[in-house]
Amino acid sequence: MNPEFYQYIFNKQKGIEMVPPNERIALWALDLIALLYPERSEFLPASPEVVQEKFSKLTTELMILLEATKACSSWNYYEKASEFFDRVTDVYKILNTDIEAILEGDPAAKNRFEVIRAYPGFYAIAFYRIAHALVQLEIPLIPRILTEHAHSRTGIDIHPGAVIGKHFFIDHGTGIVVGETSIIGDHVKLYQGVTLGALSVDKSMSFIKRHPTVEDHVIIYSGATILGGNTVIGHHSIIGGNVWLTKSIPPYTTVYHKSEIEVVDQQTNI
Repeated sequence: MNPEFYQYIFNKQKGIEMVPPNERIALWALDLIALLYPERSEFLPASPEVVQEKFSKLTTELMILLEATKACSSWNYYEKASEFFDRVTDVYKILNTDIEAILEGDPAAKNRFEVIRAYPGFYAIAFYRIAHALVQLEIPLIPRILTEHAHSRTGIDIHPGAVIGKHFFIDHGTGIVVGETSIIGDHVKLYQGVTLGALSVDKSMSFIKRHPTVEDHVIIYSGATILGGNTVIGHHSIIGGNVWLTKSIPPYTTVYHKSEIEVVDQQTNI
């Protein structure tokens, strides 16, 4: 290669602020999840004091990450990290409703341990819940790193800015996309391959609602695509597999894709 290219890369690197690797940021969230759910941990705390000590350590680690990622120079990073941990109780409570949704909705789910330890849906939702709590505190970068980590591990892509209610159930999950301005109510169930997306992609739409609203008690089956910021799926509706929707539907509606499949007995057609 041309030596000028090496000089160009070096000069470019000099202008970049170094931040911790994504794996370290994801590990912080994993440690928090393991503390909330010892089903994901190898070691159990010996006392409440040990639990408190671990939370204190995670608070300090978040403070360090905020400072390292240059979240906002005017912040007191320890106060911001403490504010997040003041909200962890709420994160834990809503995550417990998600676990119950999986247990109640999936006949294959045997117990909480299996859901917490093995289900990709729980993994993705847990990372989303933590990331969304950070978004609510206007913390940049870290939330997106967390949900993209979960995306890479599970194939489930939930933007941390999306608003999702309690008792959220992702079944199987691979290929699910939930856009940034999506609003999802309580007791909603999504199957694999569901997309809650925008009708078009344009940078000028950054600050407007461009993803759908899904009201309470809606089931959306695999492969369904629902697009548009003005699209509202009414409560207690069922969206069948492979449906394509760009318009709102009222509550208690069933929408399905009518396929033309013909089964021919080859023996009778010889």
